[in-house]
Amino acid sequence: MKDFITTADWKQNELQQMINRANEFKSGASSDVLKSKSVALLFFNPSLRTRTSFELGVWQMSGHAIVLEPGKSAWPLEFELGTKMDGIAEEHVIEAARVLSRYCDIIAIRSFPKFEDWKIDRQDQMIKAFAKYASVPVINMETITHPCQELAHMQAIQEKIGKPQKKKYLLTWTYHPKPLNTAVANSSLLISTKFGMDVTLLCPNESYLLDQRYLDIAKENIEQYGGSFNITHDIEEGYENADIVYAKSWGALPYFGQWDQEKPIRDQYQHFIVDDDKMSLTNNGLFSHCLPLRRNIKATDSVMDSASCFAIDEAENRLYVQKAIMENLITQDL
Repeated sequence: MKDFITTADWKQNELQQMINRANEFKSGASSDVLKSKSVALLFFNPSLRTRTSFELGVWQMSGHAIVLEPGKSAWPLEFELGTKMDGIAEEHVIEAARVLSRYCDIIAIRSFPKFEDWKIDRQDQMIKAFAKYASVPVINMETITHPCQELAHMQAIQEKIGKPQKKKYLLTWTYHPKPLNTAVANSSLLISTKFGMDVTLLCPNESYLLDQRYLDIAKENIEQYGGSFNITHDIEEGYENADIVYAKSWGALPYFGQWDQEKPIRDQYQHFIVDDDKMSLTNNGLFSHCLPLRRNIKATDSVMDSASCFAIDEAENRLYVQKAIMENLITQDL
């Protein structure tokens, strides 16, 4: 049984097959593969696009979505082993995963890091615990990576520019008044390098580099699938001749959990906003963001409202790729 927790576990051709199926769904294809089946959607964190697209996708495939919010509409969960459960958690993931597996055919998890200790958060314990104890496929709806967003992003890129191989792809850090999860940035790096793009990571300084694990996977991807990978702190170098600009903000890992110390450093880099001047350096480049986006903080109104912005197309694609993922998982043993 295969889960969909990170695209690092899937080959390029396997991911492309799901994107191709997503294209069919977008063109009007239907499927009732979830008829008489149910999907548990566990949201430990808020959601707009993810919840809406998953609920709709399950319904459109004739299934039933069970939405649970542990700590609100469901018991708070403990997921560490050997813990004396004398805190707020009423139930352990061991029992929760096993019980939900008896009721449901797929379990999907959205659980952000606690933003206290990256050494712990990078282990992705919550979703890995569900994958360990569940007897049905598990889908990552965003933890420290966001693989569903990856596929929607790559589907949109292929719609806009065709084959992505050797196209220059800029993943740029942008300012945000609060430290954010690195999940989408990690995933952006994974999917762009897996599809052979010439990838540049632009960030203010070395403190804002992504976890070494994802930098290493990016290098492995380009060795296997072609393309290139470059890191720069120079804005003009990053934007020059880019075909795709993908913006995301994230907190500096060396200051993880010590955000008061990081804030004055981060505040120096508000000029990393995506604006018309920077986009003019690109190769008539296209722009996107995973959303939500704070306008005139991460990107200007003029960039967001321009014909070059495909963020809404990417968001729409979440519905189709997630249907493709669920279909793939539910039929894998047939």
